[in-house]
Amino acid sequence: MKLFVISDNIDTQLGMRLTGIEGVVVHQPQEVAQALERVFSDGEIGVVLMTTKLVNLCPELVFEYKLTHKRPLIVEIPDRHATAHISETISRYIREAVGIRI
Repeated sequence: MKLFVISDNIDTQLGMRLTGIEGVVVHQPQEVAQALERVFSDGEIGVVLMTTKLVNLCPELVFEYKLTHKRPLIVEIPDRHATAHISETISRYIREAVGIRI
């Protein structure tokens, strides 16, 4: 199982690349959609890391993929400009996925 990163900046993508994780840098909603289509068509990818900025750029698209596909798992990661706290991100993800407020 492979990991893949979809980032909005080269720094995050390069950092992941140094750890052996392939990825792409995108900036527009249609680029995000194309990257997700590519990832979901590759049966070897098990986890997709997406920067918060991209998740916020296309929330409906990302949520749709999370609801309609079992694999790969989409995980939101903060980028170098992140201001969100990780506990808030995890709580929001659980609230959206399960409907439970923590």
